[in-house]
Amino acid sequence: MSAEPIRTPPGPWCPDPMRQQRADYTVEDLLDLPDDAPRVELVDGVIQVTPSPTLGHQDISFLVRRWLQAHAPSNLRVAQAVGVQLSHNTSRQPDVLLYRATVPPDRSMLRSEDVALAVEIVSPGTRRIDRFAKPGEYAAAGIPFYWRIEQDPLHVYAYRIGDHVGPGGERQYELAADGADVIELTEPFEIKLPINEITP
Repeated sequence: MSAEPIRTPPGPWCPDPMRQQRADYTVEDLLDLPDDAPRVELVDGVIQVTPSPTLGHQDISFLVRRWLQAHAPSNLRVAQAVGVQLSHNTSRQPDVLLYRATVPPDRSMLRSEDVALAVEIVSPGTRRIDRFAKPGEYAAAGIPFYWRIEQDPLHVYAYRIGDHVGPGGERQYELAADGADVIELTEPFEIKLPINEITP
């Protein structure tokens, strides 16, 4: 008599190593991920699992969303951690974003032209990405405004698409304002943001 093999349930979802090596994932593949898939971003055809944010990061994200929701005009809406398609094989999830109110509510991913403002809150593990990679990708995709929020102490850097062209021919961001006390801007709408209102 032979023993039947014990069936073990499949492990948690992870990207296919061969497809990762070929870097041939597309944004369409992200729409078909199973429900148990972790939070991911797609960068040049490679799926990257994003680390869980800290409680402090989440507090700031919530406060920024609440402030923008209370002050943004009716033609803009606010969301957190929604995927944005930057190209056929790149998608990022800004911590907070402003998008056009005309976007249907059943969409699970936005196009870059839907987004008015992308906000990233910098954590120790995401410094290089939030300071260099994401601004370059967002600007190249045509997202007009980008905020980078540094922690400890809280400091907001607000950028807008400028006339400067990078080595690849893409437009780049230029600093519009920064501050640790208050940020005043005229775009994407009239903003006077006291930093203590987004400080946990």
